[in-house]
Amino acid sequence: MKKTLSTQQAMRYSRHILLSGFDLDRQEILINANVAIIGVGGLGCAAAQYLAASGVGKLTIVDDDVVENTNLQRQVLHTESAIGLKKVDSAYTSLTKLNSEIDITCIDKRQSETELMGLVKTHDLIVDCSDNIETRNLINKCSYAKKTPLVSGAAIRMEGQVFCVVPEQGSACYACISQFFGEQNLSCVESGVMSPLVGVIGATQAIEAIKILTNYGTPAINKLCLYDAMTAKWNEFAVKRSDSCSVCGKT
Repeated sequence: MKKTLSTQQAMRYSRHILLSGFDLDRQEILINANVAIIGVGGLGCAAAQYLAASGVGKLTIVDDDVVENTNLQRQVLHTESAIGLKKVDSAYTSLTKLNSEIDITCIDKRQSETELMGLVKTHDLIVDCSDNIETRNLINKCSYAKKTPLVSGAAIRMEGQVFCVVPEQGSACYACISQFFGEQNLSCVESGVMSPLVGVIGATQAIEAIKILTNYGTPAINKLCLYDAMTAKWNEFAVKRSDSCSVCGKT
């Protein structure tokens, strides 16, 4: 059943509603939205807290890892007392303190392709906060197959990227760009990452997700957004849908 915005919720989200062109109707879209976040590490923690605070009605958080001491430098939903706990349980505790009105589902198991297809099919949008190309490519494949919008993010060292996929619009997909990344699959363990960088990229993923869900503004579709924290510069690169792409191509 579709939820309607209560007077109390209208007050809570009034700073959204005051935005030109956003209005009550778009906030109502958010409280009825169902979003899955794959990974609650650095990116996922940042994206999840802003989506929860923004009033996205249902969140599914997926992660099979546990909280470690080295995570605390950047994974802001997890606290010192959460070390050793499942990340989804730690994130659930923090997110429900932030917004007790939203419905949060936790999945603490790595998803097979079949399971991921089912997950993607039942959500309005996927926020990919995973930490490796193989998983990103699989999430992209499932999202395109089920025509579910996807907001993909990545961050390492002092560099981050955001890329949005909207299959219903026939947009380019993540595979159109990942084919140029080769076999390189670095991680934070090997290369490090600056703490606030994951916040910048995760928060950007959250705002892109909100824009796509509510049809507000111009999402980063068919363009790769790169952030260089060392020089404080954003760069955009146009991405065309490739006819030879194994996921979204015509051949």
